[in-house]
Amino acid sequence: MFMPLPPFAFPQNPLLGQSLTVLRDYLPSPVPMLDRIDRHIPMPFKQLVAEAPLNRLFAQALADGEFDDFEGRTIRLEINGGQPGVTIGFWANRLRLVQGPGDATIRGSVSAFKALAERQQDPDQLFFQRRLVIEGDTELGLALKNLLDSLDWQIRFRDILGV
Repeated sequence: MFMPLPPFAFPQNPLLGQSLTVLRDYLPSPVPMLDRIDRHIPMPFKQLVAEAPLNRLFAQALADGEFDDFEGRTIRLEINGGQPGVTIGFWANRLRLVQGPGDATIRGSVSAFKALAERQQDPDQLFFQRRLVIEGDTELGLALKNLLDSLDWQIRFRDILGV
């Protein structure tokens, strides 16, 4: 499935939106290509690029101790098919990228993760419809889902990038 460009990339233009919709319907999924790219990027570089924005996104929740129950635990987020994926650990009041499997795995399509991140759809509905699936320590996965659902967070690319 094609991942749409962020809304700030182009001015609002109905013709452009229709063109992107047509392209999304006819272009192959980028997931196999992302998997190949992901395998060639060293973990220290991934950590450098992803950890600071991730911790900025959840800075208030981390400061408030909302993630304290996840100390020393890992959760893997995977696109259907197993790759690409990322394992996130919680140590010393910071979110960190780590290699390997997680104590729990949340797996789904790109569109399901996008709907969850942008709060377009209720997280419970995504799980009940099996668009997102929890494996492994389901109690840990459900606790994270409930935490993300309870927090007031919003993905704003400028805030994440620190610009």
